This record gives sequence, structure tokens and C-alpha cells, in this order.
Amino acid sequence: MLSLKNISKYYQIGGNKSFVLNNVSLEVEEGEFVSIMGPSGSGKSTLLNIIGMLDEPSEGYHYFAGNAVHQLKEKQRAALYKQYVGFVFQAYHLIDELTVYENIETPLIYQNYSGSDRKAIVADMLDRFQIVGKKDLFPAQLSGGQQQLVGIARALITKPKLILADEPTGNLNSKQGIEIMELFAKLNKEDKVTIIQVTHSEKNAGYGSRIINLLDGKIDSSIKL
Repeated sequence: MLSLKNISKYYQIGGNKSFVLNNVSLEVEEGEFVSIMGPSGSGKSTLLNIIGMLDEPSEGYHYFAGNAVHQLKEKQRAALYKQYVGFVFQAYHLIDELTVYENIETPLIYQNYSGSDRKAIVADMLDRFQIVGKKDLFPAQLSGGQQQLVGIARALITKPKLILADEPTGNLNSKQGIEIMELFAKLNKEDKVTIIQVTHSEKNAGYGSRIINLLDGKIDSSIKL
């Protein structure tokens, strides 16, 4: 599904390059569940953002779903993202001016679903995450855990082929965290959705089929489970 070859991300500081990622190569097959671990500052979130086409590498080659991403224009990358990717952000990235219902509905509008289809799909998602009673509230009226659930619901609404999750259970209580990880595991096994998560939790990482450890912007190890 995706291939990264010799990916580096760095910033020029004076005459020196400060590397966030340094010559990373990675292959992920369709249907895999990959967990990325490593200490703070090891480049985990940057790697996830590059995989998800939200950030560009300084060097290297990025192939995704048969496309040479490093050769695409921004508009083409955005179209590829909308078609394939659901992103669960650590910081929610909900739209403050929209209600819970509208936040979850937004990706469907971009994909030209009809009004009646949107209504049915959003209702199903609200029910699945047990947030029907919150649908008319705005993000600022929700707890951190509730905002995270809305973010996850929004990421899953278009049934993406690839889910990218940055600390997906970081703001949830333990019961909610287990439910989300079980949901990811079910999507991976039953619907063959490819999942790449960044996590500090060994327990969450254990849901995956492979753990990649990053250290100082490089892949330190890759362990099959």
C-alpha cells in the first residue's frame, strides 16, 4: 500500500541541518496494523504526517496506492488523502464553529454524498460512539475524551482504506481506550483496513501486527508480533 524510501525531514539552522527524520525506509502492506513507538522527539508524529501527506519530506521517495506522492502537486495529494485516509489527531483538530454532528458530517460533504445518505451515515456513527445526545453541542462544550471520540468518528465516517492515528487513546479513560483499540482491531481484521498508529502505550502497540521503534529520527528496530 505504501513505500517510503530514504525519507529525511530536516530544518536548516544556520549552516547545519537539524534532522527530525534521517534516511527512513518503510514498507507497509495493505491490511497491516503497524504501531510506531519511540521516545518524545524521535520523529513519530512527523513520520505519520508524511505518510498521511500532511507534510512533505525534505528528501526521499514516497509511494502510496500506486502513486509517486513526491511528484504530485498539493491538490493531487489532497485528493488522494480524501479518497484513502482517515486521520485521528492527538489534538482533535475539530472545527470550533461546527457542532458535533456537522464536524462528523464534513468529510461526507467533500465526497459528494447526498443529503439523505449523509444523515443516515452520521446517525449510525453517533449511535456507534454513544454521542447522540451531544450532536448539537460545539467542541468547546465537550470534555477532552468526548472531543477525541468525535475526532475518531469523523476519521471513520468515509470508511477509509488507511487509518492513521496519533496517540488515539491519549485523552480517553481506560474503558473508552480499550473500546477504541478493539474497534481498530475489528476494522483491521474484518474490513481489512490498514492502520498505522503512533503510541506510547505498549498495550495499545500490542494490538498491531508489527511494532516499529524510532530513535533519533531513525528506525531502531522492527518487530513482528
